[in-house]
Amino acid sequence: MITMGIDIGSTASKCVLLRDGKEIVAQSIIPVGTGTSGPQRAVDAVFGEAGVCRGDIACLAATGYGRNTFEGADMQVSELSCHAKGVFATFPSARTVVDIGGQDAKVIRLSPQGKMMKFLMNDKCAAGTGRFVSVMAKVLDVELEQMGELSEQSVNRVEISSTCTVFAESEVISLLANRVCPADIAAAIHRSVANRVGGLAQRLGVMDEVVMTGGVARNRGVVKALEAELGTRILVSPVAQLNGAYGAALYAYERATGV
Repeated sequence: MITMGIDIGSTASKCVLLRDGKEIVAQSIIPVGTGTSGPQRAVDAVFGEAGVCRGDIACLAATGYGRNTFEGADMQVSELSCHAKGVFATFPSARTVVDIGGQDAKVIRLSPQGKMMKFLMNDKCAAGTGRFVSVMAKVLDVELEQMGELSEQSVNRVEISSTCTVFAESEVISLLANRVCPADIAAAIHRSVANRVGGLAQRLGVMDEVVMTGGVARNRGVVKALEAELGTRILVSPVAQLNGAYGAALYAYERATGV
C-alpha cells in the first residue's frame, strides 16, 4: 500500500510517498510553495521517481500553509500535528520538537504517546526563521548551504543586537565595512536565530529529547548555537525538511488502513 503526504509551505513544496506506513519510496522538495507550480511539480517528481500515478495512491494527505488549496487530497491535517507525527515515528523518545521553516518557527511538546500537548509559534516576524538566515547569507555573499560550515571557522565572538531582519541586515553590512571576519558574522547570525527560537522553547518548557526539523536543521551552525542556548543535545531528523510531508503520509496510512 502506498500513501502520500504533501507539505505545501510558503517557500517550498515537499512530497513523500510511503509504502506500508514504513518505507519512504520517493521524496521531493521544490523550492517554491503555495500559489505557484511548486505543489504540482513536487507531486510529478515523486510519481516519476516511483513510477506510479494518482490511482496507485491509497490515500493522500495535505498539510502546510497551502493545504486547503491543493485539489485531489483525501484529507487535510495541520502542520503541527504532522510534525509531531513525523518526529515521533523516527524518535519515540522525543518530547520537544523545534521546527524552523522558511517563514516561521515552532516549538511543540509531545506526550509519551507522541501526541501534541501544546505549542508556541513565531509567525509574525522573519527573525528566527530560514528567511532571516537566507537574507543574511546574501549580504555575506555566501551560498545558504555554506553558512553552517563558515560559522564553524569563527574565532572571535561578535554580536548582532537587533532581532529585526531589516535592522540586523544593516548591522551585518556595518560589520563587513569594519572588516569583521565573515565567519564571525555567520556565527553571530546563528546565535541570533538560536536566541529567538530558544526563547520560544524556554517559554514552552524544554523536555529531553529535543528533535529539530525543518530546512534550517540542515545548518549545523544553527543546531550547535541552539544546543548552547538550551543547554542540551539536539537530535536532527533524517528527513528534516520533509518531516511535515512524512507525518502527513503517516496520517494517510492510518486513514487508509483504519488504524
